[in-house]
Amino acid sequence: MSLKFDVDAPTLSRYVMKNTKDPELVMLLNSLATSFKLIASAVGRAGVAQLYGLAGEVNSTGDDQKKLDVMSNDMMINALVNSGVCNLLVSEENEDPIIVPAEKAGKFCVAFDPLDGSSNIDCNVSV
Repeated sequence: MSLKFDVDAPTLSRYVMKNTKDPELVMLLNSLATSFKLIASAVGRAGVAQLYGLAGEVNSTGDDQKKLDVMSNDMMINALVNSGVCNLLVSEENEDPIIVPAEKAGKFCVAFDPLDGSSNIDCNVSV
């Protein structure tokens, strides 16, 4: 076995499960991690999938929304609503807070900017 590669590397899920007594927090962080992976995948394939450019909408702060902004926002909202542990979501991309339906609501409120730095995406700069 190679000493240069840690085959038992700690993961976010394992760390949180070991260090918290709150299973709902574990579910929230796992849902966030899943949405981050989906967004990273979309950003990596943006050129091939023709996801560059404006979506034709404006966000809550008056910025023009990019196609990737809208897609990332939808991915994050979907993951958090369906996690079953969120009550209220606040996104930079939405004018109003998102109230999770009662049958899916939990105890957490989450505020997020799903794709910070997206104005740089057409320049092939890190987001």
